Parts: sequence; C-alpha cells; structure tokens
Amino acid sequence: MQDPAIEIDVDLGVQEILLAASQHDIPNLRRLIRSGEAAGDNPANVKDPETGYSPLHAAIAACESDEGDAVQNGETNGIQTNGDQSASEHESALQSGKDTVKFLLQEGAIWNDLDLNDETPGCLARRLGLTELYDMIVDAGVRAELLLNRLDGYEELSDGDDEDEDEEAQQEATDAAAAAAAAPATEEESIPQLVDATTTVTSTEEADPNVTSSRYLTSDLTFQQDRLLDQDQNGVMMAWESEIMLKSAKQLLPTPGLRVLNVGHGMGIVDGFLQDQSPSSHHIIEAHPNVIAEMKRKGWHEKSGVVIHEGRWQDVLPNLVAQGEMFDAIYYDTFAESYADFREFFTEQVIGLLEQEGKWSFFNGMGADRQISYDVYQKVVEIDIFEAGFDVEWEEIAVPTLEEEWNGVRRPYWRIDKYRLPLCKYMD
Repeated sequence: MQDPAIEIDVDLGVQEILLAASQHDIPNLRRLIRSGEAAGDNPANVKDPETGYSPLHAAIAACESDEGDAVQNGETNGIQTNGDQSASEHESALQSGKDTVKFLLQEGAIWNDLDLNDETPGCLARRLGLTELYDMIVDAGVRAELLLNRLDGYEELSDGDDEDEDEEAQQEATDAAAAAAAAPATEEESIPQLVDATTTVTSTEEADPNVTSSRYLTSDLTFQQDRLLDQDQNGVMMAWESEIMLKSAKQLLPTPGLRVLNVGHGMGIVDGFLQDQSPSSHHIIEAHPNVIAEMKRKGWHEKSGVVIHEGRWQDVLPNLVAQGEMFDAIYYDTFAESYADFREFFTEQVIGLLEQEGKWSFFNGMGADRQISYDVYQKVVEIDIFEAGFDVEWEEIAVPTLEEEWNGVRRPYWRIDKYRLPLCKYMD
C-alpha cells in the first residue's frame, strides 16, 4: 500500500506548480518543472484533480479581467478597466501571462489537454476573450500537428533495414517534435483524423468501435432521407451539408461544359449540384459497395457524361493519370480516412489530373468538433497545400443550429458556427 504521506507530498507538488503558473511566476515554475518535484511524466502537464486544469489552463485563467468580461466568440481581448486596476496593470498582467504560456509550451506543455469542463487551454482563452493567448495556443497546435504528421511520413519511409538505427532516429525525431512543438498528443485528444474529411476522431473518444476505412468499407449502411449512417451510427453524410455543397459546386464549375471529378459519392449531394452545372464529363469515384448499389438504383450510371469508378481512389487515380485523363475541377469528400491520406491525395495525385487553370476543393471539416482544432487544421492545410504548389482561398459560410440534427447519430462531427469553404488552384 502506498504511504499516504507520499501521496500528500505529490498533491502538494502539483498544487505548487499550478499556483506558480497562475501567478505567472516563471523562475519558480522553472525550478519546479526542471527539478521534477511534481507527479507525472512531465511536470509541465500536471493536473488539478478538482478542475482538471493544467499549468497552461491556470496561467490563462489568471489573465481574466476583474470584471469577468468573458465572451463566447473571442471578439474581445478581455482587457477592461475598473476602479481597482488600470489599463496598464491589465496589460502588464496579460504580458506576464503570455510569457508564462510561452515558457510552458517550451517546457512541453500540451496545447490540447482537456480540463474537466472539456476545454483545452485554447478553448479557455477564447471563451475569456484572450485572443493573443488563443493565437499562441493555435500556433503551438500547428507546430505540433505539422511535426507529428511528418513523423508519420518518416515511419512509412522505413524499409525495415538497419532496424536499430531506424528506431533510434525515430526516437530522436519524436523527442525533437515534442520539444519544438511543445504539444504532443494527449490521451484525451490525439491527432485529428479525417472521417469524411469532416470530423476529428480522438484516441479515447467514446472509443469503441473505432472508425477506420476497412471497417467502414465492410459496414452495412443505412440510407435515410436526411442522412447516411454506417452500422455504428456514425454520420457518413448529412443533408445539412447541402448549402455548403451547392456553393462548392458553383465555385468549381462556374460555366457549363467543364470536366469534373468527385472523390466520394455518399448521398450524392455534391454530385447532384455538379450535374446542375452542366459539365461535359463527370467522373465519380466510390469505394463502398452499398453506395455503388444505391447509385445504380438511382440511375447515376445512365446519366449523360457520368463515369463511375468503383474502388478506392488510391487504386483508381493512378490509372486515370496513366490514361491521360484531365479535369477542370476536382472535389474530395471521403469517409474514415486520415489526414495523411488527404495530404497524399493533393500532393501526389491532383497534380497529375488537374488542368493548369483548374480548381479543386474538399469538404473542410477537419477538427470541426471544436473551434481551436478547426483553426489549427486550417493553418496546417494551408501550409501543406502551399508546399504542394497550390494557393487556397477561404469563404466563410454560416452554419445553422444543428442540435436536432444529431438525434440518432453516434457523435456530432460539427460544433462550430462557420464553415470555411476552400478553393484551391495552382500558384501563378
């Protein structure tokens, strides 16, 4: 049995770090963290048992103004004056908070750690209107996701030779990522995965059964009037997306007679709108046998100019490239695929299929279960798209209240107010 005195000492060590963080006492924080006096693998990530606050949460919460002028949309900066404090004192407190957040991130504090209120440090900063602190957490998330995504690529490159050297190099790269990004994935919220290019799935999120491509492709689907569900009641596609799909189709095909490719048919919402734009040819890639059967039942294979490719895009697209097929517009909306799959799509495949003056887009739902994840992945995508040789423009679209839409759906995949519609084209 553990000695109660030891447990008390550990709790005191945790509280001492959290107190130093809330007081923005960097010298004391440095001493406590680097001496390892608090419990846990990294003292910069200890948790308050009553609130779930990490040191990042505590440092940010301490920046709330005395008047408590919290907002929900992050429009203000949380700095207000009252009878007790001057504007300069508030500004000084905010600056010390920024310095403390920066220090904690450098020490390996987790950017997307969740407290017991289901808020990350960034969520807390946004709710309190502390936009500068929010932006700092977003930037930390971007660094983390970029590095960790590239580590995924590093693992794929290993060919099994010199296994010990590969493992050593991988460990060094992982350590470097944690230090530089100061934001490894947590148990509560790991690296987002695209489910239909719409939602994040976390490593322990009401976890089983896991949403994977192989499970989805062997899943029995349920077609309803306003939704398409897999056998685990995950929303594959839902009718509320229609306005987004309509605007996407019009952006991609502004004039009749263009050639379009859509990857992922689902309920056929975007393909219906693409048809309304009178393309000269309309190729559709679909991998799920139930969806393919439904497409044929509705007569999609008989529509003029429509070509249905049955299979995964990873298998179909190289053949289209080899055949010399070219398109004026491409849209991507798959289900149960990772961000690595998506990045492979636009870095390896689009360039061989898109005309020089062409445009491509995708359903932009990465991280849409919380605002900070959505903001992080917008920047990650921008950077990766830029590196692939494309420019991207964003159009914000208000999303209606969706509370009733999730009845009968296992997990809401959209919880934010505005959709950002991407339109990509080659750089000039």
